[in-house]
Amino acid sequence: MTAFSKDRDILIYEPELFNQYYFQSQVLAEGTGGTLSGTSFTVSGEDFISAGVSAGCVIYLQAAALTACAFEVVSVDSATQLTVSVLRAQGDDEPVAPPSAGDVSYRISTFAAMTEQVGAELMECFGIAAGDSDSEIDINDIINEEVLKRASIFGVISRAYASLASEEDAEHFFKKSHYYQTLYEKARERCRIDIDINGDGERDGSLGRGTGRLIRD
Repeated sequence: MTAFSKDRDILIYEPELFNQYYFQSQVLAEGTGGTLSGTSFTVSGEDFISAGVSAGCVIYLQAAALTACAFEVVSVDSATQLTVSVLRAQGDDEPVAPPSAGDVSYRISTFAAMTEQVGAELMECFGIAAGDSDSEIDINDIINEEVLKRASIFGVISRAYASLASEEDAEHFFKKSHYYQTLYEKARERCRIDIDINGDGERDGSLGRGTGRLIRD
């Protein structure tokens, strides 16, 4: 796995990517008849587990008593039940309950494939090839993956808008893609990842963007 960000991280910057501009080919689950009570969202007959829904996903909800909005999935509690929350400042904050509602329409779309693609690209920038048995450094040796999150977010959003540039509003989408691509490149340049080669939990050195070489302490 080379995913350094989640869908909820994308929601912070571009909620419309889960509303108007989502990709039908990347929808994990959708339907009607859901019930939202506190932080619990349940749908009889759904199977969120088989659909691949996980913590960090984003669910778009709409009902007569609920303004259409995207929320984050905090946990998958069973095949038919999720814990959801208003978007939190930090991913480990306590869930915040949306307004309760019945007969809720729902949709869970994801950018997981793009996130993996961007993650693999980031690893190549640092000279780390996932699954390369001949490499001295493996992705599992990274001990501060969080420094790659911002670059991952911007890279995914840029690709999403680039894909949308074939739509009617192509110029708008192209400008958005270019804007986030610039942010991605700047964030990538600032990254320096810490490496633990011997597995003792201690930092053995670091890698800067494009060096492809471990800088030992």
